[in-house]
Amino acid sequence: MSDKTGNLSPLIYDYLLSVSLREPEPLTQLRKATDQLPYGDMQIAPDQGQFMALLIQLMGAKKVLEIGTFTGYSALWMALALPADGTLITCDIYPECRHFALPHWRSAGMADKIDMRIAPALETLDDLLIMGQAGTFDFAFIDADKGNYSHYYAKCFELIRPGGLIAIDNVLWGGAVADPKETDPDAIALSHFNQALYQDDRIKLSILAIADGLTLAFKRNSTA
Repeated sequence: MSDKTGNLSPLIYDYLLSVSLREPEPLTQLRKATDQLPYGDMQIAPDQGQFMALLIQLMGAKKVLEIGTFTGYSALWMALALPADGTLITCDIYPECRHFALPHWRSAGMADKIDMRIAPALETLDDLLIMGQAGTFDFAFIDADKGNYSHYYAKCFELIRPGGLIAIDNVLWGGAVADPKETDPDAIALSHFNQALYQDDRIKLSILAIADGLTLAFKRNSTA
């Protein structure tokens, strides 16, 4: 987990942010509030949030799905990138996440655009599929418990339209995924997950060394 891109020196990373990051004030306030929490480093890096927002705008996305809300920082980045009629569904099991995030979402004028579902994410995803939402989402972001990544990915793949994009966080896990002697269950799960996506010919794949590793999985059109 990382709240900054860790493969750069502090000097270069600070420079990168100084000439690139255009973070609206509500996001800055939310990021600073998150930094004060005991597990504040679980939040995504600001340059990652801005990058995902750019992807959403480039795609012309209107419907976004997020697995893992935490303090709502990533949700807010994505919601701000959506058009006026866009919507974002974000999933988490902890009601306190909503209590923490909601004032910041309201401050940014995004509270009505973000639909937070408090339930196990797999249940929410199944509910969306039962409601006939398969193939209707443009973009999904997975950043939750690593042991369930393969399950989240399978459900998100059904929910994303052809030509849609799934982004997956923490796929390098501090480099532990590259160590064959690693015993950490999360690292092992992520290593297996990365290999499975590499073999998945239904997608076009790229892993970026931003923050703690970000996978982009583009769902191919049937004729692609």
